[in-house]
Amino acid sequence: MDDLFAPSDVNWTPVSPKLASVRRLNAGIMFGVLGLVALLILGLTLSWVYGALALLVFAAGFGWSWLLIGRNQRSWKYAEREDELLVSHGIMFRELVVVPYGRMQFVDVAAGPLERAFGIATVELHTATPATDAKIPGLHPDEASRLRDRLSALGQAQAWGL
Repeated sequence: MDDLFAPSDVNWTPVSPKLASVRRLNAGIMFGVLGLVALLILGLTLSWVYGALALLVFAAGFGWSWLLIGRNQRSWKYAEREDELLVSHGIMFRELVVVPYGRMQFVDVAAGPLERAFGIATVELHTATPATDAKIPGLHPDEASRLRDRLSALGQAQAWGL
């Protein structure tokens, strides 16, 4: 079953471990703000005990997400073949997206403020069918630029052959 999502005839390239750091920071901000809001609302309306319990629930949720984010980051990988790009990710719900170069319409590179601060970017591939769109998060900016240029050139060259 593993061969279904990770063909062995290709060389897989993993994404940067910094992706986990960015996602953990996002989760920390989200759980922290929600926990403090719950603490204040429950503390002022019911009792500070309920507010503290809500804060503990949010802390447990953050701890659980910390583990899942690390596992998810390690699952992201991509491979360049002669005629297509393969992107695989997921632990519980695994996904393998195969994007033929000739089907690509355009390639985006994006990086939000936290991604830029950590020195990573996301490459997004767009095709005529949204089901075959793919993204590769957590790439070093130089690798994202190289991949964007290579995929654009391959997509243009193979689209002319259609």
